[in-house]
Amino acid sequence: MKKILSLILTLCLAAGLISAAVAEDYDPVKEFGSNVLNVYNWGEYIDKDVISRFEKEYKVKVNYSLFSSNEEMYVKLQSGASYDVIVPSDYMIERLIREEKLQAIDKTVVTNLDQLLPEVMGLSYDPDNTYSVPYLWQNFGIVYDTTKIDPETVEEKGWDIFLDPQYAGHAYMYDSQRDSFMMGFKALGYSANTENEEEIQAAYNWLREVDKAVKPAYVTDEVIDAMANGEKWMAVVYSGDAAYILSENEDMGFCAPKQGTNVAYDAMVIPANASNPKLANVFINYVIDYENALAISEEVGYASPNAQVLEELSGPDGDYEGNAAYLPRTGYEKDEVYHDNQTLMTELAELWIKVMLHE
Repeated sequence: MKKILSLILTLCLAAGLISAAVAEDYDPVKEFGSNVLNVYNWGEYIDKDVISRFEKEYKVKVNYSLFSSNEEMYVKLQSGASYDVIVPSDYMIERLIREEKLQAIDKTVVTNLDQLLPEVMGLSYDPDNTYSVPYLWQNFGIVYDTTKIDPETVEEKGWDIFLDPQYAGHAYMYDSQRDSFMMGFKALGYSANTENEEEIQAAYNWLREVDKAVKPAYVTDEVIDAMANGEKWMAVVYSGDAAYILSENEDMGFCAPKQGTNVAYDAMVIPANASNPKLANVFINYVIDYENALAISEEVGYASPNAQVLEELSGPDGDYEGNAAYLPRTGYEKDEVYHDNQTLMTELAELWIKVMLHE
């Protein structure tokens, strides 16, 4: 009987049906093998109270580390570092699956999947969500000062607005070869995942023309506060950052160009060498539950995969009601998810350096 009760307790804890605090004889080491969870995530990408509540509820310690790019995270994994939960983007998840660096999600524990939007499930990089659970999602677009640039002009020109010399000195470009070349590919009517050498060269020439025409400042995350403060007239940013900018500055607008853009998904996965996969599954289930998903999306401005959260935050009296950047565009045929292509990434990196050097 004691063994049966212990099994029931374990399953209830794992599914989040009861709080660890009410189980008098609960011992996380006995339940999970360890009371430590190592999480590796992007910077500024969580509500810290979610971590604190998880630690308190399950009587564990979360070691929370940050990375600034998928490539940085990948190198760390290659070095032998062990994490229990990491949050890579779609194309990197595709690579990790192919290289057998992930272990399957335990769906007897991760029972909150039914709270997630159909649009964020079953995507090409993991068709059955065998290895990944959506965390946040976004697209790439243009934030602009509506007192300086007519919204109709942005909608009409899309990415090609960055070829207009009247905006010289008033533009930010994001220092990311994949996203910048995506702009060029889409502006020219190509796929964001093209391998065609002529199309790659054409996009490179397009970016060189942008560099000459508007003389953009090349930035990364500093673009967020800069645009919120109205320091330039336009910038290319991720929609979650754009949602924050729009919430801070009522003069700012957002456009996902009609030529098409990237739709990006970040998801939680468990590395093959994770030391505490049982607790990792519990954490993943905890994060996508309504209350915690709400706190995270409220805090960071990126769209939640949780259907109720997305509807609440974008609906009447929601934090992002009327915010043009919060809800990513869906179902648009010209929008694409990036695929893993290391040969293409290497080539784009080399060409991007030339753009940055004004060559």
